Amino acid sequence: MRPFAERFYKSKAWEKCRAGYAASVRGLCERCMAAGVYRAGVIVHHKIPLSPENINDPHITLDWGNLQLLCRDCHAAVHDAKQRRYNLDDMGRVIFR
Repeated sequence: MRPFAERFYKSKAWEKCRAGYAASVRGLCERCMAAGVYRAGVIVHHKIPLSPENINDPHITLDWGNLQLLCRDCHAAVHDAKQRRYNLDDMGRVIFR
């Protein structure tokens, strides 16, 4: 998590929101479900990414319309490789950007 969002992600409001949202979609990855696959979701993802400018806006941070429960693979797919802090070389070694 990025430093500006650390306080938010540790807040009781986010914990309650995250748990409630995950329960509302029965704990299943929404992208996998759309493809007809039943897989547990583990990450509540913000469709509109959090930024220093919107971190205090509950219409962005806590609105269920901005959330999506994803498995780790789908969450990784949502975040483009360009946003990763690392890459892998041909031998599978980590290369930090």
